[in-house]
Amino acid sequence: MTSADSNLPIVLGVDALATEATPVAWAADEADRSGRPLRLVHALPPMSQDRHVLGAEQYREELRERGQRALDGAAALARRRHPDLSVTTVVAEGVAAPALCRESVHAALVVLGSRRLNRLEEVLSASSVAVPVSAQARCPVVVVREPEHSTLEEPEEPYVVVGVDGSPSSAAAVEFAFDLATRHRAALHAVRVRRSRLTAQVDEETALQDLRRLLDEATAGRRTAHPAVTLTPAVLRGHPVEELARASEHAIGVVVGRRGRGGFTGMRLGSVPHGLLHRALCPVVTVPAPPDGGH
Repeated sequence: MTSADSNLPIVLGVDALATEATPVAWAADEADRSGRPLRLVHALPPMSQDRHVLGAEQYREELRERGQRALDGAAALARRRHPDLSVTTVVAEGVAAPALCRESVHAALVVLGSRRLNRLEEVLSASSVAVPVSAQARCPVVVVREPEHSTLEEPEEPYVVVGVDGSPSSAAAVEFAFDLATRHRAALHAVRVRRSRLTAQVDEETALQDLRRLLDEATAGRRTAHPAVTLTPAVLRGHPVEELARASEHAIGVVVGRRGRGGFTGMRLGSVPHGLLHRALCPVVTVPAPPDGGH
């Protein structure tokens, strides 16, 4: 998030059935830190195809009122945390995931809670939001779970983890991670993961040096722009999801690029961000590649 888009809001998806305070607090805090307005959005699902069913209009109005109550509650919480924060609420027409993707076109960041659906529920349930929005949004998306190992307060030595693989979306993730670390006055751990041991024909130390060099090159430009951020690079061996989840266990966020170009399934999201949505304990930020592919 840069000064060029400083007027774009942070959008929070509000679920009328959920009562989690953590995503609201996270979004409000981030809006306050970045000097952006906070836009709270609740999606009102479409009516049945048979609009003449007895009581359908009344039921829809009840859904609208329930959604507005959820928005009002979230707005009250945000204003209690940050009284001067600009907060607006909107009831958007349509299924939640597409509605939030439309919002992302004019947003700096979309924030979602997690209903912790399993992989089958993600595909079959109309309640699936985190994966499809992370897969298709035009801006970065952060999925915030209720804390299992910490409170809303940040640790004494906060840090952000970013996964680096050399792709255009990874470069965008590195930029976002540096900005996030700067706003939180946090350290940054840049992690590159290789899956397996090298073959006997390849010198281990030489290969590691090459990976470390690529990692340094991927972060060099942003280090200059963010001199206050302490950067710790690391090359790890193992499965990327497992290693990034382990490295970010107590982080304020883990940031990864999105390789897919859309689609409403996790397969188009990419295996690493999709896996982290299930495994990571901290907020997971998925960053799309620039529209020009990074060129």
